[in-house]
Amino acid sequence: MMKSTIVAALIGSAAAFAPSPVTQTSTALNGAFDNEIGAASAELGCWDPLGYVTDGNQERFDHLRGVELKHGRIAMLATWGFATTWGGARFPGCEDFPAGHEAILKMGTENLIPVLLTAGLLEVTWKQKKGSFPGDFSATAFPVGFGPYARTEADMIDLRTRELNNGRAAQMGILGVMVHEQLDGKPFIFFDKFEIYTPFGN
Repeated sequence: MMKSTIVAALIGSAAAFAPSPVTQTSTALNGAFDNEIGAASAELGCWDPLGYVTDGNQERFDHLRGVELKHGRIAMLATWGFATTWGGARFPGCEDFPAGHEAILKMGTENLIPVLLTAGLLEVTWKQKKGSFPGDFSATAFPVGFGPYARTEADMIDLRTRELNNGRAAQMGILGVMVHEQLDGKPFIFFDKFEIYTPFGN
């Protein structure tokens, strides 16, 4: 029953990952941000059933979009990390660490502190570029962004939309694998593990 409920919830959320529409249809849920990237669909526009930004507050919208992007980026890294370590990949010196949720419980304080310090360093190093779209950290000395792939404004919009939607999918993905690991020890549901690119070897 629990599995069926989770699968149904994941299927029902798929509409959130649809590409950004070119035209919008007016509905009661639409508001000032219907033409922003990542709109759920032409019918829903900027889907905001709880009314967080229906008043058109640009500052609040930018803050929430930045938070969504940050969580999406972390979730994409988490999904990739979960999959690679479950498949056997390890950093040198970490060969004895278990995969999945158990790794957090057994990695020890001495290994957890560097992870937290690295996360904190990234948090204070990468800064939002003033006057640009949420999530644009190109104002920092460390090179970040889409690089040569964003040759035109259309390229930039396309890449931003892909990043946003991939981040949304990754948030659902990492939640799904963590839940299924706790349910039956099989985070990927249909198979025990899969072969994946492992730069540090198995």
